[in-house]
Formats: sequence, structure tokens, C-alpha cells
Amino acid sequence: MSVIKYLVADDHKIFREGLKLALSDDPGISCVGEAGNGKEVLDLLHRLKPDVILLDIKMPEMDGIETVKRIRETDPDVKLVMITMYEDEHFIIHLMEAGANGYLIKNAEPEEIKAAIHTAHHTGHYFNDYVSNVLLRKVIKKDERRKPEIRLSDRELQVLTLICQECTASEIGKQIFLSARTVEGIKSGLIEKLGVRNTAGLVVYALKNGVIE
Repeated sequence: MSVIKYLVADDHKIFREGLKLALSDDPGISCVGEAGNGKEVLDLLHRLKPDVILLDIKMPEMDGIETVKRIRETDPDVKLVMITMYEDEHFIIHLMEAGANGYLIKNAEPEEIKAAIHTAHHTGHYFNDYVSNVLLRKVIKKDERRKPEIRLSDRELQVLTLICQECTASEIGKQIFLSARTVEGIKSGLIEKLGVRNTAGLVVYALKNGVIE
């Protein structure tokens, strides 16, 4: 199994050093660089090609929100896990809609941060219970413009359920006897059919519509 390369972006060097130390006992991940602001992240992204970026929100020169937007303009694949002191629903919703793959509070235990890196890299998202509840409340509160009822096929429901169980395309394919490429095609079709932007949107849809509990 290949090692997951991650980048730490935070304007406090002490925090960056402490975080790298806390994660250093996991042989499955490796820190390839660190940045103090969003502009440095954009520069290092293209040179170091990390798989996952741990990204603070409040940074000088270019903050985390703008950095997420800029990264998503050119790189849809790198996984962006926000790690911040702000436990604010507005930030969570805004960042997920902009293309973040996960959201952690800075007092999270090292084991949860490691899990977030692994899970976001392999499945495309990491939601703890708090973030899941925030996203679900957002969907429930939203003024719904009534759309024609969307019907999913049994195969689409199978794939959606397994995505919510954090299975990779390869793992899903093995369970339902399809190639990983076919699974990715079904996933892309679901994103288009449901009018969501990414895997996070699929999970929110599944929560709202009772596909998963």
C-alpha cells in the first residue's frame, strides 16, 4: 500500500510542528511539506503533489476559504481537510460547498486526524458526527424548490449506500461484481442526477432521504 502524502498549512509554526509530531507514528502517512498561508499552499501543491492537505481557515495573505476555491479551480483530486479552531456552522457549510473534503476542530485527537487523512484519501470525504449533523440541518432548513421526484435504480442505491459506508470504488466493485471504472461511472451519474457537487453532496442526500440512518 502506498504512503499517503500530506501537507500542513497553518500560520503558526508551533502548531505545524506539533501536528507533524503527533501524526509521525502512522507509517501510512508522510508529511511532504508545510505552508504558512494560502499562497504558499498553491506553490507547494504543484511542486510536491500531496494527496491530502490539512488546511487552516484563518491565515494571512490568503485564507483557507479562498485557498480551497483556488485549488478547486485547477485540482479536483487533492483532498482538503480543514483543521481549525472555529466550530462554526457557517464555515462548515461554506467550505463543504466550495469543495472541502472534511472538517476538524484543532482539539481533535491525533487518532481522529489520522483517520480523517486516510478516510478522505480513500473515500473522498471525512465527516464526524458534528459535521454530519450540521450538513443535515442545512438541507432540512433549506427552502426546497419542489423538483420532480428523483428515482434511483436498485444499482444506484447499492452504490450510494456503499459510498456512505466509506467504501472505495474498488471495494464497491468487488461487493457488487462490477469494475471500479463502472462504479465511478455510476457515482458520476448520481452526482449529475441528484444535482450535487461532490461525494459530500451524495452523503447529505442519502441522510436526508433515509438511504442511510
